[in-house]
Amino acid sequence: MNNFLEYHNDPINQFLLKDEKTGIELWLKREDLLHPFVSGNKYRKLKYNLIEARKNGYQKILTFGGAFSNHIAATAFAAKEVGLESVGVIRGEELGKNIEKILQENSTLAFANEQNMNLHFISRSDYREKDSVKIQHKLEEKFGLFYRIPEGGTNGLAVKGCEEIISDTEKDFDVICSSVGTGGTISGLVNASFPHQKIIGFLALKGDFLAEEIKKFSKKNNWELILDYHFGGYAKVDDSLIQFINKFTENYAVQLDPVYTGKLLFGIIDLIKAGRFKENTRILAIHTGGLQGISGMNKKLAKKNMPLLKTMV
Repeated sequence: MNNFLEYHNDPINQFLLKDEKTGIELWLKREDLLHPFVSGNKYRKLKYNLIEARKNGYQKILTFGGAFSNHIAATAFAAKEVGLESVGVIRGEELGKNIEKILQENSTLAFANEQNMNLHFISRSDYREKDSVKIQHKLEEKFGLFYRIPEGGTNGLAVKGCEEIISDTEKDFDVICSSVGTGGTISGLVNASFPHQKIIGFLALKGDFLAEEIKKFSKKNNWELILDYHFGGYAKVDDSLIQFINKFTENYAVQLDPVYTGKLLFGIIDLIKAGRFKENTRILAIHTGGLQGISGMNKKLAKKNMPLLKTMV
């Protein structure tokens, strides 16, 4: 257990660009390089949850996600590494009707299955009620005692882990930016930030309902959410985003994912051009990983005859 939780790379802060007119600098914290299979914020969110599960004698982790969920893939690998069983409750009962076919077509679920995760498919209506007492009882009846981790991994222990993204190395930055999916990562950044810093979250999905979740976990008010770069909603993309990600990969030798970090960097650079930041501001963007989902996205794009995401060899 300790080997997995103690072994990780030290993420570097990679310089990306400096705007010559304003002196604004953009850097990227390479949390995607943290661990080869549990990268970025997934490692941070799972770390203390796994410690807590083992400390309290649990033998099984149960969590939730969609068919291409980074969280599902990461939890499956991490649980196996620390000697725990894992159950993934997957949105979409229809996906489980031909499990062999879905495992051939879906690299995320295939990877989770290879880590011995028990994949349990439920209807979309039940999934919407996954936090209810009724569904909890159903899952307990089927799987027995388990340690429950929410969809996306966000809870108090996940926020504690995400606080470790920021250290003295990041003290010289004025603004720290992150994509926002469930609110855990940005809450950790807010809590660990230095007094002079502003934390900006770029929503990966429509709506500003996550503000209340962030308020629940964050201890400061030095943050704001940007709502304008979701590209139509969660996991939605268009040609301009794909072209941006591919050009970014070409220019900086950094792979971005289309659900989170692609939208984040698109938004930051667009706001720099629009004069949103003061002169000489030093901005740090957090690369939260999520690259395992690119192959699944490319399959979707191919079906729509859209440009594909280029991958680094």
